[in-house]
Amino acid sequence: MVSLIKKKIGKKTVYYLKHNIRRGNKYKTIEKYLGSNLPKDLEMQMLNFFREIHKEKYKEIEFITKRIKGRKLPKSVQEKSLKEFGIRFTYNTNKIEGSTLSLRDTYNILEMNISPENKSLSDVKEAESHYKVFVKMMKTEKINLQKILEWHYEIFKDTKPDIAGVTGSKFIPPSHLELNALIKDFFKWLNKNMRRYEPVDLAGLAHLKFVTIHPFGDGNGRISRLIMNWVLFKKRHPMFIIEYKNRKEYYSALKKAQIKENPFIFLGWFIKNYLNFLRKEYKCRL
Repeated sequence: MVSLIKKKIGKKTVYYLKHNIRRGNKYKTIEKYLGSNLPKDLEMQMLNFFREIHKEKYKEIEFITKRIKGRKLPKSVQEKSLKEFGIRFTYNTNKIEGSTLSLRDTYNILEMNISPENKSLSDVKEAESHYKVFVKMMKTEKINLQKILEWHYEIFKDTKPDIAGVTGSKFIPPSHLELNALIKDFFKWLNKNMRRYEPVDLAGLAHLKFVTIHPFGDGNGRISRLIMNWVLFKKRHPMFIIEYKNRKEYYSALKKAQIKENPFIFLGWFIKNYLNFLRKEYKCRL
């Protein structure tokens, strides 16, 4: 992972970026000198350092993205593909949060309007609501606090009017007194960097930043994954399904990044798994 290192050289304090790369049973350390003063664009400097280390992964992501953009598909095929993606995205994002529905259940609900027997009515309603928000998300030009509140309301209005807190994490989210300032800073950061950051980096960091702020009693993961795909969709990159089967690694990467306050722990996981998803989804690789 990329880390900021402070060193004392005599009476002078200097800063470096550091990354350890594993080669078999050994580690290789890569460093970049920043100087005696931290740069104002430190996050960008760290991102560029990170991208250079993982340049082969980024190169393949761009290759697959260009291949996808170059495909000329009939409108009906594109619409069918988007709906199928939305159903799988809805299944996985809700399943990660404890939904009892199978992928077949979710397909029957959203495509056939058939509700499964002996399954939670709340899970059925949240699948329907999430898919509707997913469709709205793709038509949204700009997101802000009001838009996020609308998404959250649409997903949970029929099932959890009084949402309970999330437990079981070693990470302690910000207090309610901090939330307004943190949310304001989040959207300021997002709007500022929509054109400055590479789409994949922005999507991964936006997901991490929002879920770390943790503004809702429940639903933070679902909203952060919607934000992630909104960034990718608006920047004309393939959207990403974080699959239920990968939830343990996903949660582990999130928690480690939060506890150690190092976003590159999660971004490393994100880039690797986004590339694996693209390879499998589009049957191509560099």
